[in-house]
Amino acid sequence: MSFMPLATTGELDAARLLLDRLGVVPEQLLNDDRSMPTFGEYVPQVAAAVSAGTRRVYGSYWDRICEQWGTRRLDEPTATEIGQFAQQAKADVVVRANARGGHLAAEHTIAAMRCIYRHAIADGYLPEGRNFAIRVPKPRRQASARRALLGTQLAAISTAASTTGNDRDLDGLIIRLHVETACRRGGALSLRPADLDPSQCLARLREKGGTDRWQPISPTLMRHLRLHHEQRGGTQGQAPLLCYRNGKPITYRRYDHLWARIGRHLPWVAAQQISTHWLRHTTLTWVERHFGYAVAHAYAGHHSRNDFGATATYTRADVYEVAAALAALTGESHPLA
Repeated sequence: MSFMPLATTGELDAARLLLDRLGVVPEQLLNDDRSMPTFGEYVPQVAAAVSAGTRRVYGSYWDRICEQWGTRRLDEPTATEIGQFAQQAKADVVVRANARGGHLAAEHTIAAMRCIYRHAIADGYLPEGRNFAIRVPKPRRQASARRALLGTQLAAISTAASTTGNDRDLDGLIIRLHVETACRRGGALSLRPADLDPSQCLARLREKGGTDRWQPISPTLMRHLRLHHEQRGGTQGQAPLLCYRNGKPITYRRYDHLWARIGRHLPWVAAQQISTHWLRHTTLTWVERHFGYAVAHAYAGHHSRNDFGATATYTRADVYEVAAALAALTGESHPLA
């Protein structure tokens, strides 16, 4: 019987160096290569596992990854290749009025790749620490161009929304909902009749990250939301509240059409690419200036305590303070203020 001689220390070091240069860890050698999926096979599985919001943000980038790397295995691309892929996405970005040099396209490409690898590690296709996209730095995020709107600008937007278009009541209601609550579009689209508490003038908002909160709204807004449901939603308490006249729920496309129309009537809106998030920015800026950071933090529905550290436990604002800020904002009394 013959025995294979043991490798020397020098041979082991050379093997480790070769594996490192190839981007391979020893654990991968124990796996059957045929079990490693390609991007074309695996990305649809990731897309099915994430939230609708994540799919909306990363979907177009995943499509591009599958188009160019669909036949490549997950463990094939190097960090350098991923960086090159992100730079190509940046260079190919469509130039629009609100374009910012393709920085966001590069950032989202890297984030979309990181998401794929996180799932691959969780599913056991790759060992821990082998998220290749983590090694690719995201481009430095540029300062936001959004700012708080002037009162006259906000009034002009509200007037344009509620006096033009084919559904003026709906569009006026959308603008008021976002101004009062500072909610994101997802929060408005997920609002249901069952989420309204008329006795305390509260609306339950579900937003990104699976968060939800009871947000104070004015008696006037509560009345219009309930009337909207009575006229268009019938008795379906779990269906989306904001609907067209035929009872069909609105989607993000309604927002696109709404702001395009407002931009035609108010050229400065189109020139500055003002959107729904500007309304959130405007309301939260006003709340912070008049009621302080803690109340604005709660009003926005933010849950991170990192800004305050351990002190956040004692400085966190409650729903009563948010209601007081709303009452001052709208000029209407609130049951909880």
